[in-house]
Amino acid sequence: MSLNDLALDVPHAAVAAAAAELRAALGDRALLRGDAGYDAARTPWNLAVAQHPFAVVIPESAQDVVDVVRAATLSGLRLAPQSTGHGAGALSDTDLAHTVLVSLRSLRGVTVDPETRTARVLGGSLWNDVLEAAAPHGLTALHGSAGDVSVVGYSLSGGLSFYARAHGLAVNAVRAVEVVTADGSLVRASAAEHPDLFWALRGGSGSFGVVVAIEIDLLAVADVVAGMLLWDASRASEVAHAWAQWTQSAPETATTTLRILHIPQMPELPPFLSGRSVVVIDGAIEETDAAASALLGPLRALQPEVDTFARIPAPALVGVHMDPPEPSPSVTWHAVLGELPARAVDAFVEAAQTPGIFVQELRHLGGAVNRRPEGGGAIASLDGEYLVHSIAMVPAPEAAAPATAAVRAGVAAMVAWRVDALALTFVDAPGADRSVAFGAAWARLRQLKLDYDPANLFAAARPV
Repeated sequence: MSLNDLALDVPHAAVAAAAAELRAALGDRALLRGDAGYDAARTPWNLAVAQHPFAVVIPESAQDVVDVVRAATLSGLRLAPQSTGHGAGALSDTDLAHTVLVSLRSLRGVTVDPETRTARVLGGSLWNDVLEAAAPHGLTALHGSAGDVSVVGYSLSGGLSFYARAHGLAVNAVRAVEVVTADGSLVRASAAEHPDLFWALRGGSGSFGVVVAIEIDLLAVADVVAGMLLWDASRASEVAHAWAQWTQSAPETATTTLRILHIPQMPELPPFLSGRSVVVIDGAIEETDAAASALLGPLRALQPEVDTFARIPAPALVGVHMDPPEPSPSVTWHAVLGELPARAVDAFVEAAQTPGIFVQELRHLGGAVNRRPEGGGAIASLDGEYLVHSIAMVPAPEAAAPATAAVRAGVAAMVAWRVDALALTFVDAPGADRSVAFGAAWARLRQLKLDYDPANLFAAARPV
């Protein structure tokens, strides 16, 4: 054997040794390339992202996670925690060739304490799990616009809900985090226990360990006025200007979104959506029926062809935004805006016509979203008054580049009104400057990363 042959064999020997170590520690719980079930286990919710980790492990308990962390350390491998993979695009520039993907999809369960209005949520649980458990007690949560999103990933990355203007970011509802750290310890972090780690996890999330459970505050909301107003996209400019004006005086009890959608022909969709371009205002209003109706008056005066605003059970709020119910391939980009003058509205409407854009949306921020509560973590508030978000579908791999260009262009059109802020839950692509999301907290967060994970064991979708 030549020296060159030996050099080529060393990496293969190291890979084989790591695989053997992982197998010895975890047995069939470790799915390696070529194993039955590997491809299904590595596939994230965002089907536009192809993940090829060294191995995938699907733990079913906190002890399983401890075993995985210790086994990966012994094997010289890294770890990437992932619940659903909605934000897998943010991990796509990370080389996973020597990384174990820890898929928490089987670690699900919710326990509600109606007296304290709190819930303990296991690490792979979805918002639908929380809503189902909380609803019988007249409670709900600061969930997002889709019920199949991970509670942990969403909450610890900020979390922007249709209750946000009244109650702030979802991360502020987190009361404790149970996490397996780089040394294989299962740690409970809260304001009273490991407070530095608790501060860092609320924003730093998967960079500091594998979260196996969190405790969150719930809202005493059993039902809410929510729904959507829909017009043909030919009226996009008129509706967009009206909504922008309306948001100037809307109370904090109202959190709404304006969207322009270009929907392909899809037989599973109702006729009022399939194959059409439409403009939609949707959201929730925490008011009495009479107050909500009065507030909606100026928008209803525009005579929408569809008006579903009504008082609905709180769990039904996750259906209002019409997010895809099944895993889908997409790319997105976003920015936070400081204001929305008439020129910005015109730019938004024009950008929505960019070829390839599926959805161009504006989310109304402000209110409690802007206010940092006492005791907040690395992320506790979000500057800015609006968030612009562009989405494009990726039906085939070759469509990724033009789709990415489309969403970047859709957001770039609003650059004149951009502020230095980012919403981490909207980061689903490589290349975003995540330090902007943390602001003054960035330096402390980086130092705590060195303290808790000096070997950089954890590869997070949104690393610090």
